Amino acid sequence: MDFDNSTRTELSSLGEFGLINHLTQHIELKNTETVKGVGDDAAVLLLGIKQTVVTTDMLVEGVHFDLTYMPLKHLGYKSVVVNLSDVYAMNAQPKQILVSFALSSRFSLEAVEELYSGMLMACQKYGVDLVGGDTTSSTSGLVISITAIGVADPGTVVYRSGAKETNLLCVSGDLGGAYMGLQILEREKAVYKENPKVQPDLEGKDYILERQLKPEARKDIIDLFARLQIQPTAMIDISDGLASEILHICKNSNVGVELYEEKIPIDPLTYDTAREFGLDPTVCALSGGEDYELLFTIDLKDHEKVKNQLDFTVIGHITNESKGKLLVTKSGTVTELKAQGWDGLKP
Repeated sequence: MDFDNSTRTELSSLGEFGLINHLTQHIELKNTETVKGVGDDAAVLLLGIKQTVVTTDMLVEGVHFDLTYMPLKHLGYKSVVVNLSDVYAMNAQPKQILVSFALSSRFSLEAVEELYSGMLMACQKYGVDLVGGDTTSSTSGLVISITAIGVADPGTVVYRSGAKETNLLCVSGDLGGAYMGLQILEREKAVYKENPKVQPDLEGKDYILERQLKPEARKDIIDLFARLQIQPTAMIDISDGLASEILHICKNSNVGVELYEEKIPIDPLTYDTAREFGLDPTVCALSGGEDYELLFTIDLKDHEKVKNQLDFTVIGHITNESKGKLLVTKSGTVTELKAQGWDGLKP
């Protein structure tokens, strides 16, 4: 098929989210069962008494993972977890997944079994059924696509669009570890290329390596919300970096934000490793991605319920949209909050 190159627009000029917005801007929902279409962590359907949430994600070799250092079992596990994280980000419980993958001829049956065993391990841990999928051949490597299906009681689904002025901005866990784990792996890959006889230097880096190779979805946080009787006003999982996810909530909710650098939770190992690489730990947390923690907003009245929870950190508050999206640095300087993406992290 030929295209007129005189009107060609490079996809890189749009970026991932710009492309999604461009392609989906004219979608019209025609079925009353479709409660929420594109634009959130998952679609929401009303197919019975409960609401059904559906999400899908694709992982491409050479783009999302590198089999030089990613074991197939870990890859299978991670590919499931990143989809379940999107379901939890809707305040829903995942129930089923469908798995599809495209394979090149370099993969043996034993290799595929190893990949699949990791997927089944994740299903076992999170109580999810693998109910179907598809396989096909590939000329360029491995592609994995997983669809996750979950359920929630009506009125409990949380969208990105519910944040209100004076809401508290909170995050689970700590941030930046997955990105620093990736830096360790990339460094050791480069060393291996230079001298395959050199053993990788991974000692003492277990936590951040696991954050990259075998992340966990925060089911425990959703269960804790239920026990504490907290209904977040907005929520998203942190797959593309804290700054990017905050800006998604602000855009969808038509609000501003004040984020306090000193409040951003960073594990000491993440902090020290970032310094080793000549990187700013805060920038790694803001733009590193793949932490799969939950970013959420809550009503001010719920502060008492979360202030003593070790896995919750209040990192800022929601403001009027006119005040902008601001980062208050440790020195007290106020600057515009920007999502740099991984390219912006390079020293």
